[in-house]
Amino acid sequence: MTVLKYLTAYPASLQQQVQQLLDQGRLGEMLLKKYPQAHGVRTDKALYDYVMALKSDYLRSSEPLSKVAFDSKLHVIAHALGTHTTVSRVQGNKLKAKREIRVATLFREGPEEFLRMIAVHELAHIKERAHDKAFYQLCAHMEPNYHQYEFDLRVYLTHLDVAGKLAWPSP
Repeated sequence: MTVLKYLTAYPASLQQQVQQLLDQGRLGEMLLKKYPQAHGVRTDKALYDYVMALKSDYLRSSEPLSKVAFDSKLHVIAHALGTHTTVSRVQGNKLKAKREIRVATLFREGPEEFLRMIAVHELAHIKERAHDKAFYQLCAHMEPNYHQYEFDLRVYLTHLDVAGKLAWPSP
């Protein structure tokens, strides 16, 4: 029996279903059937445009982002799918803050729903710092299927641990 480290917060019944699919070798097949196609966001520029479009739809009045990029140094093992950072610099007598979002390179390939979930999560941190009720309400406002996508992403990470990367067909 595999330890489902990405699913420990979920009910035992869901973990059991995932374990059954793993044991039968059908977990990857189920994910590919549910999310049949990869997104087309392959470059940092395309990712920046993608995230900025989401930001302009839902967080127009929030602080600007100076950088959005894929980051090969982010390791999912450290529980980081993406990061949001604020870099403060002193310029003369003013304090300037630059906000950045980085997404693990692993998600350069995969379904658009997973990329959207990560982008929404990191954008929500602009308004809500902590993972509290307000944070998850904002995530669900920006993406109504946020919680399902997060669960499915965790299922994919479980598959990745056990069987390796899935190859989604390009758009």
